[in-house]
Amino acid sequence: MEKRPAPIITTNLRGHMIEVPEVIRKASGIVILGKRIKSLIFSTDVAVIKNTNADAVMSVYPFTPQPIITQSLISASDVPVFCGVGGGTTTGKRVINLALDAEFKGAMAVVLNSPTKNDILQGVRDTIDIPIVITVISILDDFEARISSGATIFNVSGARDTAKIVRKIRERYPDFPIIATGGPTEESIRETIEAGANAITYTPPSNTEIMKKLMDKYRGQNY
Repeated sequence: MEKRPAPIITTNLRGHMIEVPEVIRKASGIVILGKRIKSLIFSTDVAVIKNTNADAVMSVYPFTPQPIITQSLISASDVPVFCGVGGGTTTGKRVINLALDAEFKGAMAVVLNSPTKNDILQGVRDTIDIPIVITVISILDDFEARISSGATIFNVSGARDTAKIVRKIRERYPDFPIIATGGPTEESIRETIEAGANAITYTPPSNTEIMKKLMDKYRGQNY
């Protein structure tokens, strides 16, 4: 039977959205509770989160996590949310409590920062039922210790070394789930997928950049 392309339905007001690069569809994805996640948009902006075609949201921010922020992000999103719960500046029992709160509020997974100590990771694992994503920033990270302490998914964020780190993890752990930053181009995303990443995080243009293009368009219509 000939495979037909999927019908595309948009509206006049909601047709303008942030679309993740099509190349991300080549990733295998990670199936979590029956949902296949290939693309995650890296954002805490509710307007962006509400207007994207990404499969999920990666919401990690450079401030101490707060339940009201977690609630706002999950309420605004039409897709699953991976919530940052600290592990760097925010440590100890507070991280465990924030992880449990995120689970209760409906997060699909929690994300721990790379400085998280293994005993805290283990404490989170003993407390919550949803997946735990641990951020990896170096090829020298102790991957085995992270896995044995309860990590469910690696989130590789190694800048220009990301594909290299992914490749190293995949050599040692052929089946372990990996999310990774894809970089700014289709070529870098493709390289990361080929290195072994199952899913890709995409950083969208800022509201300021999008608004500038829109205002340029409006100005062009007036002259």
